[in-house]
Amino acid sequence: MSQEQVFSDWKDKEALAEAMIPMIGKIYREDNVEVSVFGRSVVNRSVISILKSHRAARMLEHTKLSVHETFPVVEVLQGLELSNVHVDIGKLAIGFRDHGAGQTLQAYVAGELAGAVNKGNGKTQTDVVLYGFGRIGRLLARLLIDKTGGGQSLRLRAIVVRKGGDNDLMKRASLLRRDSVHGTFQGTITVDEKHNALIANGNVIKVIYASSPDSIDYTDYGISNAVVIDNTGKWRDVDGLSLHLRANGVAKVMLTAPGKGIKNIVMGVNQKDIEDTDTILSAASCTTNAITPILKALNDKYGVENGHVETVHAYTNDQNLIDNYHKGDRRGRAAGLNMVLTETGAAKAVSKALPELEGKLTGNSIRVPTPNVSMAILNLNLDTEVEREELNDYLRHIALHSGLQKQIDYTDSPEAVSSDFVGSRAAGVVDGLATIATGKKSCVVYVWYDNEYGYSCQVIRMLQHVTKTSLPAFPIED
Repeated sequence: MSQEQVFSDWKDKEALAEAMIPMIGKIYREDNVEVSVFGRSVVNRSVISILKSHRAARMLEHTKLSVHETFPVVEVLQGLELSNVHVDIGKLAIGFRDHGAGQTLQAYVAGELAGAVNKGNGKTQTDVVLYGFGRIGRLLARLLIDKTGGGQSLRLRAIVVRKGGDNDLMKRASLLRRDSVHGTFQGTITVDEKHNALIANGNVIKVIYASSPDSIDYTDYGISNAVVIDNTGKWRDVDGLSLHLRANGVAKVMLTAPGKGIKNIVMGVNQKDIEDTDTILSAASCTTNAITPILKALNDKYGVENGHVETVHAYTNDQNLIDNYHKGDRRGRAAGLNMVLTETGAAKAVSKALPELEGKLTGNSIRVPTPNVSMAILNLNLDTEVEREELNDYLRHIALHSGLQKQIDYTDSPEAVSSDFVGSRAAGVVDGLATIATGKKSCVVYVWYDNEYGYSCQVIRMLQHVTKTSLPAFPIED
């Protein structure tokens, strides 16, 4: 193609993506239909983001996907009676290309989405409270606010913190608005001093000052039957987390850290363990969420005899900026200047979600001088011999066409480094080029993960499951 043809083709794609945005927004706001391209949401996304999602799909699926193919699918969606579903227009477009011979696009899409028509879930709104407003708390707030307008039945009603001073509200707003790692907040934030609230993209979020969970009466703020997400990490057992349940207006508690004596849930792996009667649940740790779905996929096909997990982890707020006293070994040394060897309970914690791996894994962690994105190295002995190409093909397929699609992503970029995965919504991303497998009963798999954002996305998925607001995904795949 000539330079003029290449430019013209790009402008055509831009025009189609631009025309797609209001169509996708309309069915999202009015019917709660969330649209994605091979699992990558295109709701509230820019033109370039939509085009990049098509590019990413092509790299993963190893087949070309154009907005020229997905745009007509979105047009068809507008004419269907859909509600409360997740629709993957990338899979529909390629499915029609490969299997739609003799059918119109409308007939093919209608057939693939037949089970999605009139799927109203009739759910009422669920109030959500964030107890703590640190790194994870603010990212959870962003994710919840981002879903406004979709009828997701989840509404962030309040955050609970200890008051830091007379200008506390302004500082909280500023921290939500600007993030050195994840960039600026996409929207507007207003401080309402009179009502002690933050208004973010039309969401009125009460800021409640309290020193203990059981000292709050949430009904005073119009909040009832709420799910409290405790992201402080201060309480990790039933006795401590039950303090939240003593507060008037609270129905359930979710912990964003490994729990002791409570169910530790990794979405995609053991969410079926959640029962309606459960009032206290843990979303486990970021590392456990990153490695457990991949370990499940490997164990399902090849069997895991035993192995070692080494994590190269970004430093956290628990460490010191300069050498100083710390109750933990080594963590008192300057985080920005050292690699710090420390323990991780993630390897043992895997068995809480995947009991068949009980006692089979060991683990350690190295904290390194980067603020976000970590890597897990899975060195495994298998029950079955496997070659590198076969293993990568399998993991790529799992990332695209399985129930673990939201948890596992895959890359084979030769230039990928940690900062490329900031903002990744997957629990873990397999680096295919780093995979080691030589036809023996062993392999080494490298997994990138945004230990802040990817984990927060897992917490939101768990929240949706607990509140029964998860959207069924179409088209349905085996």
